[in-house]
Amino acid sequence: MADALTESERIERGGKRINWIRSRMRLLAGVRADFERDRPFASLSIGVSLHLEPKTAVLLEVLQAGGAAIVGTGNHGSTQDDIVSVLKAKGMQLYGKRDDDLDQHLKNVAKVVAARPDILLDNGADLVALAIEAGTVGSIRGGTEETTSGGDRLRDELAGKVPFPVIVINDSPLKQIAENRHAVGQSIVESFMRITNLMIPGRRFVVVGYGWCGRGIAQYLDALGGRVAVVETDAIKALEAALDGYRVGKIEDLAGWGEVFITATGRPGVLGETAIARMRSGAILANSGHFPWEIDVAALRAQATGSELVDDSLERIELADGRHVVLVADGRMFNLAGREPKGNSIESMDIGFMLQALSLARVAGARRTALVPGAQPVPDDINQTIARRMVAEMGADL
Repeated sequence: MADALTESERIERGGKRINWIRSRMRLLAGVRADFERDRPFASLSIGVSLHLEPKTAVLLEVLQAGGAAIVGTGNHGSTQDDIVSVLKAKGMQLYGKRDDDLDQHLKNVAKVVAARPDILLDNGADLVALAIEAGTVGSIRGGTEETTSGGDRLRDELAGKVPFPVIVINDSPLKQIAENRHAVGQSIVESFMRITNLMIPGRRFVVVGYGWCGRGIAQYLDALGGRVAVVETDAIKALEAALDGYRVGKIEDLAGWGEVFITATGRPGVLGETAIARMRSGAILANSGHFPWEIDVAALRAQATGSELVDDSLERIELADGRHVVLVADGRMFNLAGREPKGNSIESMDIGFMLQALSLARVAGARRTALVPGAQPVPDDINQTIARRMVAEMGADL
């Protein structure tokens, strides 16, 4: 395991892993060549809160090649220590390690904000929220936000409070199709099989939420023979799920039918005490969203009579009525949990991180004057540029 290695061994191991990823991220390779020439981030610092794993490392290398000073931290529970060691050796100022608890993670985020970065690369809007709270927004040119959860937070909780532009990468149709639908769908299925060692064919899955991530999860489970039902409150999305051939119903009606429940909404408490009370013994609860709040873990633990960690990311929780449920990764995003997590596919993150890189360059450059304060979508010219490059990479044509 990486955490038993010496620092030099971690750097060697992490370097090999990054080399493999870098060799498959051809879009970012092209961006890096452009950035090395144009230096869009010269004399600027970028504050980062993002999963620190090999694909992220390649993005940070590209930003550094463009002149950026990097100060950052990972997300709770997903930091990979060998990757952090490699990036620190490259001169990046990074905080956090794999086994940090939530309190330490929040302290790490605070350290990034305290460094007064010029630009923010955020995941879940943690950096933006803390910068507002700390009163340090005046020096920030703008930033990007990676996730559905963060975009929702910017438009709800932080609406009207963000004085600089934040480009929401998740609003891009490229990210929605390539990463949210196909890559999340693939990685959730892979992670379920890796963590539980259970088969998918014939098993009953309830996917809570039919946005782009929910669509992908349902599609890939169905493709492998899973029996899939969908819970969705939006009438149009529910209709789409029904037309796609899935059983669609309320969580209270599907709670007793499902064997595995996977949340994909970005919203808190969508799997709560009432639904859990109706589940059959042995039901598995897993979350694919950024924040660990979609499953009401606190309510689950409040009614528990005992629990046992049966594997690295599997916890059996005993209930007072004699049933038990199995919680995956403590309710955190489980496709970056367990032993040797891989997360989303390399090619999908190549697209997503090119979106990040070009959007950050837009925030840094003269054309940022066309951006408005607060959350906004990726500029269309960036979407079109990346789509054309990806079509060419796939050997297709327009």
